[in-house]
Amino acid sequence: MTLRVAVVGSGPAGSSAAETLAKAGIETYLFERKLDNAKPCGGAIPLCMVSEFDLPPEIIDRQVRKMKMISPSNREVDINLVNKEEYIGMCRREVLDGFLRDRAAKLGANLINATVHKLDIPSNNTDPYTIHYVDHTEGGVQGITKTLKVDLIVGADGANSRIAKEMDAGDYNYAIAFQERIRLPEDKMAYYNDLAEMYVGNDVSTDFYAWVFPKYDHVAVGTGTMHINKASIKQLQAGIRARAVEKLAGGKIIKVEAHPIPEHPRPRRVVGRIALVGDAAGYVTKSSGEGIYFAAKSGRICAETIVEMSNGGSRIPTEDDLKIYLKRWDKKYGLTYKVLDILQSVFYRSDATREAFVEMCADLDVQKLTFDSYLYKTVVPANPITQLKITAKTLGSLIRGNALAP
Repeated sequence: MTLRVAVVGSGPAGSSAAETLAKAGIETYLFERKLDNAKPCGGAIPLCMVSEFDLPPEIIDRQVRKMKMISPSNREVDINLVNKEEYIGMCRREVLDGFLRDRAAKLGANLINATVHKLDIPSNNTDPYTIHYVDHTEGGVQGITKTLKVDLIVGADGANSRIAKEMDAGDYNYAIAFQERIRLPEDKMAYYNDLAEMYVGNDVSTDFYAWVFPKYDHVAVGTGTMHINKASIKQLQAGIRARAVEKLAGGKIIKVEAHPIPEHPRPRRVVGRIALVGDAAGYVTKSSGEGIYFAAKSGRICAETIVEMSNGGSRIPTEDDLKIYLKRWDKKYGLTYKVLDILQSVFYRSDATREAFVEMCADLDVQKLTFDSYLYKTVVPANPITQLKITAKTLGSLIRGNALAP
């Protein structure tokens, strides 16, 4: 037999999973509802993703080597990547996602432009799942109703995952991100040539940070807040526009976007022969709000586990087999999520602690630890003296933050 796997959703998580499965010769179906989807997203990717996922330079709009952190009192801290080989990649999601999706299809994944509506879940460990979907390649906007039988399903269909609902994966707390794409005059755009800005303060986000990230011919200006505060999202967006008003002068809004961001993994990420990856699983980090790399990585790790546990597609993996993917994922990244969760709870709770956070970012030791962990996804422990120094500076910054906060 040849294992039949359906991957629902063709963002970085789904396309990376489908690519890995197709390469192994497994019969792979990749479902995508909207092939030209431009997901609202800051679009920052770490340097290690470029090499790990063989991303060509043309899909990276900007190579950012300068970061400007701006505190509630408008104190600015400049962070520069000294090594000229290092950078943070800035991408448009429609370009990145399209490249990964097309590559998976070229390698053998069967790409289906369709909306998945329902699953028939078997009562035993061997019978197939039946996927009910509407095929948009035929029948115009309404599409044509079809079904497909598969042995295993990977849910990569985002924060509002239909697959997660069908498998009763449970809910999670989530945030709302709001973003405007703004085309700037040439002189204003030149300022953001290789620079990204992050603003913190209750006026721009009660829970996270606001951003101005450069893209190909525009900047992405956005903010986020927990869904319980979603009524204030436009007020917070007005806050970041006000803080950056001089730099955005003469800009024209070309697109307005909003989307949910998961705040923690779902209670159940594997049920039966269904596994969740990416935003569907809840793999967005606290504090930094990073999700693209972790989505792609989770799709790849899940697919690699499927290939291994199915002996290259010759047997149907069990629920226990799929849960090996979760063990590998949690072992590799569980600590990263916990540390960033703690950092958010410490530094984002008031304008005083946000002042302390920005002050800490001026420290070169803090910068090195932060960028090493972000760019390469490896946490290299500081030596005891450096660690002690950073701890002391953290405490000092928290104390001074109360005096600096507006």
